[in-house]
Amino acid sequence: MAKDLKIYLDDKPGAIAVIGETLGNAGVNIDGICGFARDIKSGEDRELVTHTIHILVQDAIKARAALQTIGVKVVEERDVVIPTVPDRPGEIGRVCRRLANAGINVDFFYTITNTRFVLGVDDISRALSLL
Repeated sequence: MAKDLKIYLDDKPGAIAVIGETLGNAGVNIDGICGFARDIKSGEDRELVTHTIHILVQDAIKARAALQTIGVKVVEERDVVIPTVPDRPGEIGRVCRRLANAGINVDFFYTITNTRFVLGVDDISRALSLL
């Protein structure tokens, strides 16, 4: 089963390139990736900018080990739901409405190849049974 790995990176040129190179050199394919920069308030009210990155991989153990060699810590590893949907308007809404009607919350999501998307949810087993 694919795993979503959450990591934090410094906001500087080349940070994402290093992740791609490191995983590639370790033979880990990135099936999906998304990220965004965000400000974090520190104790002295200074703002630090960091990137929050989600990476979808098949071999989380190998990916984790490769990232560790460059000092990048995986802060969260999660099983995710990856529905395949037709490429037409409203499909993400249809899937997410079905989850919402069952009381399942989506914590994060991002699209990947072949009209698929990743859903991090608060009840993976129920979500899998619904979809």
